[in-house]
Amino acid sequence: MFRCYIDDSPLETIKRQVSSMYHWPQVLEIPILDASTASVKKPVGLLHVNIIRARNLLKKDLLGTSDPYVKLSLTGEKLPAKKTTIKKRNLNPEWNEHFKLIVKDPVSQVLQLEVFDWDKVGGHDRLGMQMIPLKKINPGEKKVFNLDLIKNSNIVMDVPEKKQRGKLELDLRYVPFRDESLKYRNDVQDEKSSEDDDEFLSNAGLLSVAIQSAKDVEGKKIYTNPYALVLFRGEKKRTKMLRKTRDPRWNEEFQFTLEEPPLKESIRVEVMSKGTGFHFRSKEELGHVDINLDDVVANGRINQKYHLINSRNGVIHIEIRWTTG
Repeated sequence: MFRCYIDDSPLETIKRQVSSMYHWPQVLEIPILDASTASVKKPVGLLHVNIIRARNLLKKDLLGTSDPYVKLSLTGEKLPAKKTTIKKRNLNPEWNEHFKLIVKDPVSQVLQLEVFDWDKVGGHDRLGMQMIPLKKINPGEKKVFNLDLIKNSNIVMDVPEKKQRGKLELDLRYVPFRDESLKYRNDVQDEKSSEDDDEFLSNAGLLSVAIQSAKDVEGKKIYTNPYALVLFRGEKKRTKMLRKTRDPRWNEEFQFTLEEPPLKESIRVEVMSKGTGFHFRSKEELGHVDINLDDVVANGRINQKYHLINSRNGVIHIEIRWTTG
């Protein structure tokens, strides 16, 4: 049987939860602030970074050479840094490697670039670094940089370093998502834009999957400790585990940066329960759902409650958004 429910007002939610104390199992769950209303910065675009080459890098190896690679990240972001491949025994490496970074605040965020000498044993020596504030890049515009590497970010920019650390060449392009790009439509768009540029702006995008809550998820035991798994294109992402509840509220969002719209693809969400104490290794599936993404691409967003497959009454609330440049 499919059971549909509608979110109550905070007062009604509190009344319902207090009344539940008089029934078994006794669970008191009073959500004070929904994550959807919290002041959390959402992704507004993608930064395309093409690491082209470096020149005249420092010699760190005994043989008078280095094994360089570039590490890049955006400030204010908890995602792992991205890295180029390692170029063995090369002080003038050529990479031509392309990366996409999720941008949440193009005004304050800074792209940090670090060039390291890879070492098989021990830590990797930093050959030099540089930083580029995103506010220096006009939305939609491709900009080439040829940077003098410095020792660290504490160097005064007007005072040249005594030791030359080489140069790093790259190009950047900040592509706002479609709703954000409306703000800049008249700023940098040129009537002479090429078809290649139009294609570049329209293909890449961000798939955001928000696992909001579930209701009536049941397992073999009286209590369940539910968490949700999001599986897409071989990646697996997981919410936090909530203890002893059949009506979990996760309010967690996961993001996938894609080269093109996920047409004719689906995403799977599984609700699992994990044992605790002596049974911490035990797991149980409480239900799952497969969601076709064609409607998400066509409409930009879906926000629905789904009956969980292999669950008697379980329902899960999921919001999925597709935003493009």
